[in-house]
Amino acid sequence: MATKGEGAGHPFAPVLAAVATLQGNVSRSEKTQAHEFLEKFQKSIEAWTTTHTLLQSPDVNLQAKLFAATTLKGKITYDLDQLPAESVPALRDSILSLLTGFRSGPRPIQTQLCVCLASLAIQMTTWKDVLATVGSALGAEAGDCVLEFLKILPEEVTEGRKINLTEEELNDRTKELLEDNADQVLSLLTQYAQSSPSAATNPHLLECITSWTREIPAMRIVNSPLLDVIIKALSDDRSFEAAVDCVCAMYRDTLEVDASMSIIQILYPRIIALRPKIQEAAETEDVEMLRGITRIFAEAAEAWVVLIARLPADFRSLVEAVLECCAVDKEQDAIYITFNFWFELKQYLTLDRYAEARTELADLYSKLVDIMIKHLEFPSPEGDQTDLFGGDREQEEKFREFRHSMGDVLKDCCSVIGVTECLGKSYSLIQAWVAKYGSQATHDHVPHWQELEAPLFSMRAMGRMVDPDESSVLPQIIPLIVRIPDQEKVRFQAIMALGRYTEWTAQHPETLEAQLNYVISGFQHKSPEVVQASALAFKFLGTDCPKLLSGHIQQLHSFYESVLDNLRPPSQEEITEGVAAVVAVQPVEKTYEIMKLFCDPIMARIMNLANNAKDEEGQKAVADTLQLITIFIQVVSPYVGPGTENPGVKYCQEILPVLNTIVMNFTKSSPILERVCRCWRYMIISYRNFMAPLLPSLATSLSAGFEASREGCFLWATGAVIREFSDGAEYVDPATSEAVYQFFEQQVVLFLRILNDLPPHHLPDMIEDFFRLVTDAVRFYPKKSLTSPLAEPIFSASLSALTLQQVDPLTATLHYIRDVLSFGLDKPSISDFTDASGEPFHNAPEIRVAAKQLVSSQGPVLVQRVLTGMMFSFPGDCFPDASGVLMSLFELMPREAGEWVEATVQMLPAGTMKPGESDRLLKTLGEKVTMGDTRRIRVVLQDFTNSYRRRNVAPREGLGRLEAARFRFSG
Repeated sequence: MATKGEGAGHPFAPVLAAVATLQGNVSRSEKTQAHEFLEKFQKSIEAWTTTHTLLQSPDVNLQAKLFAATTLKGKITYDLDQLPAESVPALRDSILSLLTGFRSGPRPIQTQLCVCLASLAIQMTTWKDVLATVGSALGAEAGDCVLEFLKILPEEVTEGRKINLTEEELNDRTKELLEDNADQVLSLLTQYAQSSPSAATNPHLLECITSWTREIPAMRIVNSPLLDVIIKALSDDRSFEAAVDCVCAMYRDTLEVDASMSIIQILYPRIIALRPKIQEAAETEDVEMLRGITRIFAEAAEAWVVLIARLPADFRSLVEAVLECCAVDKEQDAIYITFNFWFELKQYLTLDRYAEARTELADLYSKLVDIMIKHLEFPSPEGDQTDLFGGDREQEEKFREFRHSMGDVLKDCCSVIGVTECLGKSYSLIQAWVAKYGSQATHDHVPHWQELEAPLFSMRAMGRMVDPDESSVLPQIIPLIVRIPDQEKVRFQAIMALGRYTEWTAQHPETLEAQLNYVISGFQHKSPEVVQASALAFKFLGTDCPKLLSGHIQQLHSFYESVLDNLRPPSQEEITEGVAAVVAVQPVEKTYEIMKLFCDPIMARIMNLANNAKDEEGQKAVADTLQLITIFIQVVSPYVGPGTENPGVKYCQEILPVLNTIVMNFTKSSPILERVCRCWRYMIISYRNFMAPLLPSLATSLSAGFEASREGCFLWATGAVIREFSDGAEYVDPATSEAVYQFFEQQVVLFLRILNDLPPHHLPDMIEDFFRLVTDAVRFYPKKSLTSPLAEPIFSASLSALTLQQVDPLTATLHYIRDVLSFGLDKPSISDFTDASGEPFHNAPEIRVAAKQLVSSQGPVLVQRVLTGMMFSFPGDCFPDASGVLMSLFELMPREAGEWVEATVQMLPAGTMKPGESDRLLKTLGEKVTMGDTRRIRVVLQDFTNSYRRRNVAPREGLGRLEAARFRFSG
C-alpha cells in the first residue's frame, strides 16, 4: 500500500506500493511479486503517463521518482512506437519541462532525464535545433544541467544500436547531432570555462569535454584555451579526477602517431611538466593523486610507445616518469596501471630494428627489476609477525595476485636486458641477505625474512624465461637455495623456485640429489603450504627429470607409499604425476611389473575405502583415490608394435572387474561414477586400438552403469570409444567398428527411454553429454548415424533439449544440429578429415539426402525453438551457435527456412511487434534469400531477435537499484 502523503488514493498508488515493497523489509515472495508487477508496468502503455505524474508530484519520494525517470528512459529507448507520431513533440516538451524542474538536482534523476532527452533527440529526426532548444528551455542559470545533457548526448548516440533506427538513419542522425555541432559545443565549453574561476574547475565541464573528445579532434582542443583549463584543473582537488580522465581521453586521438605529431608535440611538454606532482603525491601520501598522475604518464607512454622505441632519447623522460611512479608507490595502489606499458614497450624493444632503443633504455629496465623485487616483499608489521596483513584477508589476497602480475613485468625485463642480469639481481640480494643475516638465522627466528623471500619469488617468476643451458647464475644460486633457512614462507618460496628450474636440472644432473633431498624433506614440514609446494616441485622433478630418476624405482616406491596418505588430494595427484612419469620411461618389459608395484596398493586403498564409504565424505575419498589410478593410465603409455600386448592394457584387464563392481555398488554417487568413467576413458585414449580385446567387457560395463545410474558420464566415456574405433580408423577391423556402433545405439536407446520418463530440465548434464556423444557419432559414423532409424528420435530429442536455459547443454545440442545440417551440404563440418588411408572425406549423396530429410520433417519446430529461444530464453553465450543454425538452414533450404521463420513470427503474442516490423523483416529476408546472401540473413535475424528481446523480455533498468540500499541524493 502507498503510505499517506505518498500518493495514497492516486492511480499510481499500486506502483508506489510495489516500489516501497522492493525497498522494504518484507518476504522474498512479496518482493518477487512486486518485481514482476513493476517489470510488467515498465513495458505497459500506461507507464507513459504514470511516470510523468510521479515525477511531477511533490509528495512522492525521491527513490520512486528515480524509478519513474529510469522507466521513462526505457520507454523512449524501446517503446516510442507505442505513441502516435504527432504526440512525440509534446513528449519532448514535457521532458524539457521535467528537466527544468530538476535542473538543480538531485543528480541521479537529472541524469536519467538527460538520457531520456538525448535518446528522444536521436529518434526524433525532425528535431534539428537540439542544442538551441535545450539551452533555451533550461536557461543560463542551469549550467550543470546543460553540461550533463551535453555529456550524455554523444554517449547515447554511440549506444544507438539499442534504438530502432536503420544503420543509414543512425549514421545521418549521428552527423547531425555530433559532427555538425562539434564547433558549437567547443565554443560553448570554452565560453563556460572562461566565465569564472569556479567554472574552470567544475568537474562537470571536464566530464563534458571528455565525452566530446570522440567528436572534437584533439588538435582543436590542444589549440584552444581548454588545454590550459584541463592542465590547471589537475591542481584542484575538486576537478583532479575528471581532469585526469580528460587528459587520458585526448591520447586516444594520437594513437596514429605519425599523423598526430603536431598534437603530441604540444601535449608532451605539458605532460612532462607535471612530473613534480609525483613527488608531491608521495610526500603528502595522497594515494588518489598518485594513482591519477600515474595514469597520465602510463597511458601517454602506452599511446606513444612506438615513438619511445623510435626516438628513445627524446621520450626518455616519459619512461623515467612512469618508472618514478612505480618507485614511490609504497601502498601499491597505482603501480598496476604501468604494467601494460612495460609489456608493450618490451614488444618493440625486443625487435632488431629497435636495438638502439633497447640499449638506450636498458638502465631503466634494470632499475625496474630492482623496484619490482622490492615491491614483492611482504609487509613487515610491528606487532604480530604471524599475521602480516592485520587480519585483512582481502588485502592479503590482493597482494598475492599482485605479486604474480609483477612477476610478469620481471619476465618483460628478462626479454629486454637478458635473463642473466635479472637473475643476477636476485642472486645478489640472496647473497647480501646471507652475508648480513645468515649467521643470525635459527630454526625459530629468521630476521628480515621478507628481504630473502622476495628475491626467491622473483627467481621463481622468471623461471619460464631461463634457458636450460644457462651457465652463469644458476650453478651458483641453486646450491645456495637448498641451504635456505627453514622459515615457512621462505621455505615455500625456495621449493617453488626449484620447481621452476627442473628443465635446467635435467641438463645438470649433478645438482639433482641436493634438490631432491631438499624437496623431499619438505614433506615433513609443519606448514601445509610447504608440503603442497613440495608435492608440486616433486611433480616437476619427475616429469622433467624422469630418466635421471629411473634407476631409483624402489626408493621412489618407498617414498611414495610413506607420504601418500598424509597428503591432500591435489598434492596426491601431483606427486603421482611425478612418479608416473618415472614409471613411463622404464623398459617396456618391466612396465607391467612396475605398474603393479605402484598401482596395486592404490587399488587396495580404493577397495578398503569403498567398503567403508558410508557417507558423502567417504565416497569422495574413494573418488579422489580412483583419480590416482587414472593418472598412471594417462601417463604410462609405452610404445609397442602392432600385434604385441601392451603392458598398460594387461594391467587394465586386471582392474576392470574391480572398477565395474565399484560402479554397480555406488550407482548414486556422482563423484565415484565420474572418476571411474574418466579412468575408462583414458584407457581408450592412452592405449587406443590395443584396448580392442577389452572392448566387449568395457562396453558392457558402460552400458550397465548408464542404465543403473542414469549418469551422463557413461555417455562421455562412450564418446572416446566412438572416436577411437570408428569406421576407417587405423588398425581397426570393420567387425570391431560395427560392434562399437551397435554399442553406441544401445546407449542412445537407454537415453531416449530416460528422456521419455523425465522432462529435459531434470537432465541438463546428461543432455550435454548425450549430444556431445551423438556429435561424435555423426562425425565418425556419418552414414550409419544419419540413415539409422534412431536418427529421427535423436533429432526430436535435440528439439526438446532446446527448451533448456543452461549454456552447456544448449551449446552441445546446437553443435549437434549444426553438424547434421552441414551434412546436407557438399562440404560438411568434417570436410578436412581424412581416413586411415589419408583420403579426404567425401560426403556421399545418400548422406546429404538423409540429413536434408531429417531437417525437412522437423524444420518448422526447429526454427520455432531456435528463433524463440533467441528472443526469449537462450543465454547470450548461445546466440552465435543459434544464429549459426539458422544460417546453415537458410543455406540448405532457403525457401522452406523463410516460410518457417514467417510461421514463427506470426505466432508471437499480439502487441509485441512494432507496426510493420513483421512485414519489413519478412520482406528483407525474402530479398536476401533471393540474392543467396546468407551472411546478411544471419545479421537480419540477429538484429530482429535482439531488438525483440530488449523490448519485450529483457528486464528494464531501475529495479535492481530499488532492491539495493537506498540512494543518497545530493542536490
